[in-house]
Amino acid sequence: MIEKFGVVQLERKGKGKYSVDILNEGTCSKVINFHRSFPMYERTPLRDMKHLAEQLGLGGVYVKDESYRFNLNAFKVLGGSYAIGNFLANKLNSDIKDMPYERLVSDEVKKELGELVFVTATDGNHGRGVAWTANQLQQKSVVYMPRGSSLERLENIRAEGAEAYITDLNYDEAVRLANRMAEENGWIMVQDTAWEGYESIPTWIIQGYSTMGYEAIDQLSELKADIPTHIFLQAGVGSMAASVAGMFAAIYKENKPIITIVEPNKADCLYRTAEANDGKLRFVSGSMDTIMAGLACGEPCTIGWNILESYAENFLSCPDYVAAKGMRMLGNPPNGDTRIISGESGAATLGCVAELMTNKDLTYIKEKLGLDKNSKVLLFSTEGDTDKNSYKDIVWDGKYPSFK
Repeated sequence: MIEKFGVVQLERKGKGKYSVDILNEGTCSKVINFHRSFPMYERTPLRDMKHLAEQLGLGGVYVKDESYRFNLNAFKVLGGSYAIGNFLANKLNSDIKDMPYERLVSDEVKKELGELVFVTATDGNHGRGVAWTANQLQQKSVVYMPRGSSLERLENIRAEGAEAYITDLNYDEAVRLANRMAEENGWIMVQDTAWEGYESIPTWIIQGYSTMGYEAIDQLSELKADIPTHIFLQAGVGSMAASVAGMFAAIYKENKPIITIVEPNKADCLYRTAEANDGKLRFVSGSMDTIMAGLACGEPCTIGWNILESYAENFLSCPDYVAAKGMRMLGNPPNGDTRIISGESGAATLGCVAELMTNKDLTYIKEKLGLDKNSKVLLFSTEGDTDKNSYKDIVWDGKYPSFK
């Protein structure tokens, strides 16, 4: 496959917008209060990359560093924990606002719930978050990973007490395996991919991710920074991207930033769906062997797509080298900016923005997106070096050089 950039801009032609009430300020406040109830909760840093912005010809670059999230090196735990918390609260006929961490781990609640098993499919970060949450709440978990998954990520999941296996399936096939095992064994499926009949837990996961964006709004205010003009969001199935896009749309309404979705060429199901623009989801099959393992998903989340179709302006399909470039730039920023250790999926958006701003062959995309010296860009580095060998190969040894 030839590595290239592709851009699609949605023309909505007055279509009705999908409601983002599920991400209104009241809901986001409830979500972050649940996460704050965990004793290990700390707000992850938002870095003001002033010098990098200047070098790229932008008015501002702000990067939320999720490598600090709950000591798990990635943001994914936000979704899995909130979904599991909601599931347990519902099982107890309670609202999650009345079920903080301390209550969920109480002897009384444990006795009422008994032992439950949560199952999921993952390339690594989501499964680790589900395993960590189940372990924290004194429950069990089983995790299935697609072929080619990192052994380091597998062992990190097992270290959280989960049964975890690397299968010979691709990601979407591993999701179907996890769902079948849930049905056969009475386990609870915790997946951010939604389909007909399976929507409650994916909705909770999407809501759970909003803590990341909600923190960022407060931090931007503390920096006395303007509302960003642009937000770039990496996407696998689209749940995280939908969470942040929907939250900013719900809170800022018509003043929301311009939203651009970034996907790898080899797993660009949202880009293809936007490009077709006919109301039907587009799937990507096969191995999807992108270095952006966390984005190697071929089937969009239905709820996520509904939100993105309504609130994201742009969809980009990007080559792998932009992720590698982003990793190097964040790990070695200009003097005065804070270094960020970002993995392949985490650095994809920064690498993409940098390439658009500096590659003359891509000026037409830069102009389509309205990027210039006045643009203030918000990015989310969604993971750290969750596969340290891969990080070293790329940042130290120069794997995936820039495409010429």
